[in-house]
Amino acid sequence: MHDLASRLRRLPPSCGPVRLIGVDGHAGSGKTTFAGELARALDGAPVLHLDDIASHDELFDWTGRLLSQVIEPLGRGESAHYRPYDWHARRFGPPRTLPPAPAIILEGVGAGRRVLRPHLAHLLWMELPAEEAWARGRSRDGEEQREFWAGWVPAERRHFAEDPSRPFSDVLVRQCAQGYEVLPGPVGSIGPDHNVTHGDGSSAVC
Repeated sequence: MHDLASRLRRLPPSCGPVRLIGVDGHAGSGKTTFAGELARALDGAPVLHLDDIASHDELFDWTGRLLSQVIEPLGRGESAHYRPYDWHARRFGPPRTLPPAPAIILEGVGAGRRVLRPHLAHLLWMELPAEEAWARGRSRDGEEQREFWAGWVPAERRHFAEDPSRPFSDVLVRQCAQGYEVLPGPVGSIGPDHNVTHGDGSSAVC
C-alpha cells in the first residue's frame, strides 16, 4: 500500500492542483474499504464517495452534477461544494465542502467512466468478478436492501456494457487474506481488435 501511495504522490496533478485517483469496480468489490486504507497511506487524503453523488433516480446519470459541483471547481484550484445524497431519506443533504488537496480519491462504481478519465491521474480497478462482488454486497446489505439490489444489478450491467472502466485501468487491485495484491492494469494494451466491453478478469485468489 505504501509503495502504491509513493507512486501516486509522484504523479503530475490531473485536475487543477489535485491528483484525482479513481477507484472503480463492481458493487460489493471492496472499493470503500480499499479507498479508506489508501487514503491513510496518502496522509489522510480526502475520499469522495460516488454514493454521495448518485441517487435512487440517477444511479448512473450523475456525471453532470459531479462535473459542475466537484471536478470543475477543483480544476480551477477552488473548493468544491456538493450535497451528499441520503439513501434512507431519499433526498440530498446540506452542502459539504471539498477543498483542493495534493490527492483526492474518487471511489465508486463508474469512477473510471470515459467522461471522467481525462481528469484522473490514475485509475485503479478492484479485481473481483461481478457475480462474486454482488453476492458480497447482498450479504453485506441484508434483506432490507433486496429490492434495491434487484434494480441495481441490471443497471450496473448496462453501465459497464456501454462504458467499461476495467480496460482503461492503470492498476488492478486484488484483495487477499492479508492486504492487497497490486497488479499492472490493461491500459496501454488496447489495440484496434481488443474487445473492451467484456470480461472482469481472473477470479484467482492470492
